[in-house]
Amino acid sequence: MDALSYKTQYVNQATSTKDWILIDAENEVVGRLASKVAYMLRGKHKTNFTPFADCGSNVIIINADKVRFTGKKTSDKEYIRYTGYPGGQRFATPKEWLKSKPTEILTHAIHGMLPKNRLGRTLNTNVYIYAGTEHKHEAQQPKKIDLSKIKA
Repeated sequence: MDALSYKTQYVNQATSTKDWILIDAENEVVGRLASKVAYMLRGKHKTNFTPFADCGSNVIIINADKVRFTGKKTSDKEYIRYTGYPGGQRFATPKEWLKSKPTEILTHAIHGMLPKNRLGRTLNTNVYIYAGTEHKHEAQQPKKIDLSKIKA
């Protein structure tokens, strides 16, 4: 038997097929939605998953302003950032972010579930988040996915 017939096939930029996926985030829990999106951005739902390559899908998320949190997280959870100046630590709750910048909630959650390296920063560019139902990617003909069928 030929030993080379069992060689693992890896995917690279040239051989990967990136499909476009549309996800409706209305009435979805933030953490569960983010874990499923990160799973699809990595490409773990594909049979030719390669851990060190960008072989995942491009994900479009609509209705990001209609996501929900479980429990009392809308008032108790805090997003912390630092301005860089002395005494510049700032705090915000999800309730405040939903009013001012609703797409940042999902961006922050998805970013936290991706690798913290060059690959993770590249994968962050493959997700497009919109607050309403309109998006500018109709030309890519994205497939609408039901999140309940995804096992992340």
